[in-house]
Amino acid sequence: MLRRLLFYGARSRLAGWIVGWVFAHMSWILPVDRLHETETLVAFYHPAPSYPLHILIVPKRARPSLLDLSDADSAFMIDLFATVRLLVERLDLAAGGYRLIANGGSFQDVPQLHFHLVGDGSRNP
Repeated sequence: MLRRLLFYGARSRLAGWIVGWVFAHMSWILPVDRLHETETLVAFYHPAPSYPLHILIVPKRARPSLLDLSDADSAFMIDLFATVRLLVERLDLAAGGYRLIANGGSFQDVPQLHFHLVGDGSRNP
């Protein structure tokens, strides 16, 4: 019951605004194991992973979904793919396989754009 209530609250516009604001202005306070950070994004291990290797990549600018990206977000998109490439190489994911996932609509639990870099973790240090 509590979990269902938390997920309902996390999907609200207010929660999306709060999460987006925190990532945009105070991402340094997040108690996460940062793997990579740039001016436009932060990448860290998912706190409740669904895969053996589960990394979240979140823009530091409030964006509810992929549909909210604009030309002004080109620096983020460049950083996103550079970060994915860096993490795939650093964690030796190419041989074992990996996926980059962006959920949207009813599949998106929190209304803040984020990407999941996932793999089986078999070749990770």
